[in-house]
Amino acid sequence: MQQNLEAQVAELVGPFVGRPHELIQALHRVQHALGYIPKEAQRVVAQALGVTLAQVYGVVTFYHFFTMHPQGDHTIKACLGTACYVRGARKKVLDTIRETLGIDPKETTPDRKFSLSVVRCLGACGLAPAVMIDDTVFGRLTPVRLKEILSRYDEQPADECET
Repeated sequence: MQQNLEAQVAELVGPFVGRPHELIQALHRVQHALGYIPKEAQRVVAQALGVTLAQVYGVVTFYHFFTMHPQGDHTIKACLGTACYVRGARKKVLDTIRETLGIDPKETTPDRKFSLSVVRCLGACGLAPAVMIDDTVFGRLTPVRLKEILSRYDEQPADECET
């Protein structure tokens, strides 16, 4: 299995061999194909581009759009930007998600249905507090409304969710 992963990653980063300045582009390709960037993939990327494993790890852990762990069917991005924060995002959003799904930021539910991340702005300040689930923004959240929204996603397969 690991050899298959290594071969797949080697093929994905083939166009970037010996081009360390294209590290982010290579990682985007791996993330897009696998859904995450496991340590085994990071080693292959480092060797192919001629950079250290520490450099690859540093980039993967620095940028929020990269992840080292498999993600859930639905990605929840909780906004903690200024508008959302002052309108109670920590309590109304993060505490509600923790209570309802049992996860904190950078975690995935055991059934791999939801993954949670924190962002600094969704560009929906007038709707604060807000979250984005997959590609849909939900605003003016209260704990009750957020629980209702999450239950809609929890009841349906990922490809059938309608909001």
